[in-house]
Amino acid sequence: MNNLPLILASQSPRRQQLLTDAGFTFEVRPPDADVEDDRLPEETPEHYVNRLAIQKANNVAAILEQGLIIACDTVVLCEDRILEKPTDRNNARQMLQFSRGRIQWVLSGLCLLAKRFPEHNGTTMVGTDKTILLMQPITDSEIENYLDSGLWYGKSGAFGYQDRHDWLSIIEGSESNIVGLPMELLHQMLGNINSKQILNMKTN
Repeated sequence: MNNLPLILASQSPRRQQLLTDAGFTFEVRPPDADVEDDRLPEETPEHYVNRLAIQKANNVAAILEQGLIIACDTVVLCEDRILEKPTDRNNARQMLQFSRGRIQWVLSGLCLLAKRFPEHNGTTMVGTDKTILLMQPITDSEIENYLDSGLWYGKSGAFGYQDRHDWLSIIEGSESNIVGLPMELLHQMLGNINSKQILNMKTN
């Protein structure tokens, strides 16, 4: 495994920054845009984010000879409603108006897929992280000011905790998970790979 290049299956600058700040050297190989699909009937939020993370990892693995691929999918759950990335400003406004004053759960599915040529079947690990978050009952004016900033774009739930808003506070769990990549879980999964030798792969 030590010879496998680390691959981030995402073009998210936030995920790239988290890995960089943690001292990782990696390549960026985003999955195809159509790899994500809708939640299946009766599918739990946890299964949903895990499935999408696996799909992203497999999509990138298909074009690589080898690599340890990191793929992640994050959604916000509020009152049993999944809030994904807003489609436009109006959709973002609706999400923020719905979420204000409420507890939210930020769920991430994290997938590690190890592939080494000429072995074609990758070894996969999957984990889920959850952070409990409170959004204060912000006003319509505060929402519009945030929408004007454009910082909501491309962010699950239409907000970014890393933007340091005083109307967001963590009740329990990982801050990096809210930003987009649960680093504590990633370190744990990487440690499991090393200690348990679950990859069972030859090294050069």
